[in-house]
Amino acid sequence: MIKNVIVRKPSKNFADGITTSNLGKPDYKKALKQHEQYIKALEKCGCNVTILDADEKYPDSTFVEDVAIVTEKCAIITKPGAESRKGEEKEIIDVLKKFYNNIEFLSGDACLDGGDILRFENHFYIGQSKRTNAEGAKQLTEILNKYGYTASTVPVKKILHLKTGIVYLGKNTFIGTGEFIDNDSFKDFKIINVDDDEAYSANCIMMNDNLIIPKGFKKSKKNLVDAGYKIVEVEMSEFEKMDGGLTCLSLRIPVSAANNLE
Repeated sequence: MIKNVIVRKPSKNFADGITTSNLGKPDYKKALKQHEQYIKALEKCGCNVTILDADEKYPDSTFVEDVAIVTEKCAIITKPGAESRKGEEKEIIDVLKKFYNNIEFLSGDACLDGGDILRFENHFYIGQSKRTNAEGAKQLTEILNKYGYTASTVPVKKILHLKTGIVYLGKNTFIGTGEFIDNDSFKDFKIINVDDDEAYSANCIMMNDNLIIPKGFKKSKKNLVDAGYKIVEVEMSEFEKMDGGLTCLSLRIPVSAANNLE
């Protein structure tokens, strides 16, 4: 269960962030409205949302998931792989101290984005992408093992992050697209297949008893409704233009007496 969620407002220079989407320049005011809708969706799902001010030093900082990994037992501060995002992770440390006694750090030559981390129960899949290197995966695995979790790596070849293409929905079921449909790492699980023309909708958030999905993907929505999921839709067009998805916009803290310091 998720009780506390951390988000960061988009900065005024949001459009100066990294993108490969070729979908055009995002509208800042529209992005703000969509971000507000995102927060309301989280609240509808029973979450307390901590809203951080925009950080104008880092245009991509609204994608707050990339700077930390949050578990029941600890928070892990990452080292973002993109040069323009290096240092962004320092801005989240004091915020996480409000929720955690145990905060761990990656170091040295490690590079790792939170978007490459996919949790399945107490196992963590680590996507090895252009943003996450072998040293980052090694250090994260060692930290996770220290707290009783397991981890393994998954090559990410065609997309930005692991969770761009596959997300865990609970009950041994994933939603996935592209290179992850027939990936050996997930061969023992049920995968709800997302068509290539709706690939963006593979990035969604199972939030307590609800599934938050991006608005405008009719086939994916129908498949998920037919599968029995309670759907909450959020318009994400401006974040899609900046290579960002639903999971990218928040840090979702699992409920545990060990980390909840409120």
